[in-house]
Amino acid sequence: MRITLIHALKHSIVPIEASFARLWPQARLMNLLDDSLSADLARDGKLTERMTERFLTMGRYAASTGADGILFTCSAFGPCIEAVAREHAPMPVLKPNEAMIEQAVAQGKRIGLLSTFPPTLVSMPPEFPSSVQLVPKLAEGALAALDRGDRAGHDRLVVEASKDLRDCDLIALAQYSMAPAAERVAEATGRPVLTTPDSAVAKLKAMLGVG
Repeated sequence: MRITLIHALKHSIVPIEASFARLWPQARLMNLLDDSLSADLARDGKLTERMTERFLTMGRYAASTGADGILFTCSAFGPCIEAVAREHAPMPVLKPNEAMIEQAVAQGKRIGLLSTFPPTLVSMPPEFPSSVQLVPKLAEGALAALDRGDRAGHDRLVVEASKDLRDCDLIALAQYSMAPAAERVAEATGRPVLTTPDSAVAKLKAMLGVG
């Protein structure tokens, strides 16, 4: 099976490849990175028609290479990804968070949503059903630390911010780049922690009928 991974942040590549290596090593991966997407979204302040067109172009390119499925790892672009999914149905095209959201909703009613990218805390909450209570939290400065190459600083800020979510049933990490900090967040909070890459790989395997 050939899976195309489409990224808006280079930090997402290592965590999702690690999840595939652990959970589905037989998958053949192809990475597409456009690291101007997040900067352009931050500049524009909202998703535009032009942005949707860019996503459709990437989806068509991925499909043209023979992809069996597409996984987007960038969490602030939900409507753009939905447009790609509609165009390529029934091929699995996953938003980065949808599998984790399904898992979170099945496991708890009060969910801590921890993010390092502010637009995610605008775009992602509407993807959760109204039956759950969402407690959003930004790990301020963590993404900037990662951009400087300071993974330890990033993880420390994520863990620190997570302590405000100790009264939740579980904690969902919104960015793929946060996954390496999951174990430490669980230790610091005593809460179950879900990561987007592990959830996404498990869902893709199920959708493609892989045992």
